[in-house]
Amino acid sequence: MALTPAPLFDDLAGVPSGGVAYWATASDGVRLRVALWRPAGAPRGTVLMFPGRTEYIEKYGGLADELTGRGFATVVIDWRGQGLADRLLEDTRLGHVDAFTDYQKDVAAMLDVARAADLPEPFHMIGHSMGGGIGLRAAMDGLPLQSCVFTGPMWGIYMSPAVKPFGWALSHVAPMMGLGNRLPPTTRYEGYVTAQGFADNALTTDPDAYRLMQDHMAARPELGIGGPTLIWLRESLMECRNLASRASPDLPCLTFLGAGESIIDCDSVRRRMAVWPRGRLVVVEGARHEVLMERPQIRSRIFDQMDALFASGAAPDRVISA
Repeated sequence: MALTPAPLFDDLAGVPSGGVAYWATASDGVRLRVALWRPAGAPRGTVLMFPGRTEYIEKYGGLADELTGRGFATVVIDWRGQGLADRLLEDTRLGHVDAFTDYQKDVAAMLDVARAADLPEPFHMIGHSMGGGIGLRAAMDGLPLQSCVFTGPMWGIYMSPAVKPFGWALSHVAPMMGLGNRLPPTTRYEGYVTAQGFADNALTTDPDAYRLMQDHMAARPELGIGGPTLIWLRESLMECRNLASRASPDLPCLTFLGAGESIIDCDSVRRRMAVWPRGRLVVVEGARHEVLMERPQIRSRIFDQMDALFASGAAPDRVISA
């Protein structure tokens, strides 16, 4: 596989130098962007970072810096429909996917890049939010991993009991009426950090991390997207239901859940982790959805626990709080 260079905006705050990005093409012809960073010394393996909805490679520059400093090569992807990957609709502000399983084509392309770049095994995976849903299916379907980590994984989407039946009905009926590319109620065309100030945000308690995300969007608005389409909502709800019906993969796993989580359905996470034989749940006190974008003292404890998992291939033997 020939590797074709792609842009990587390492002039943005928090993005370390030394990375390189490539274009990758999924099996259905969608162009994606994949970036990688290598450690300075002998590598201990490779971490595949699966971002969440609306996210982009450069947001995880701090993660790449931390992981390469600990000896791990790091690979991050722009999923179809976001970042610099091909947008799937004429209105590029909308987050969209035709079928949730299409993201597995992106996973395959990401793995192709990692292997073409001769990145070292073993492979580990971190899946955040939507990337947690993508990553769980990939692990279930045999992605060659030694261990996996999830942060605020989208194994269920939070909706109040009163709203949930309406959300299911609307996301299924609207596409039948030719309205599938519309935004769901309460969502907007603007990206979250652009429209929402730090006060009362659902992502992080760290004002510096939130400002970094805002600065990225101000400097490179082409990386951002706004709300999802009703088709995306339908597909994601169906995928969460499908995943819930399947057994967890036979892998060591740590899942981090912010105590202040309000975006994904926490009950779905607790149910799965309660029966994951080689998995453990870590409840992160003082954190919200973006535990990897939290205050430094929180992040450092999370990275220490991930490092221990990657090194030993075993999750801790009890539920702990970060």
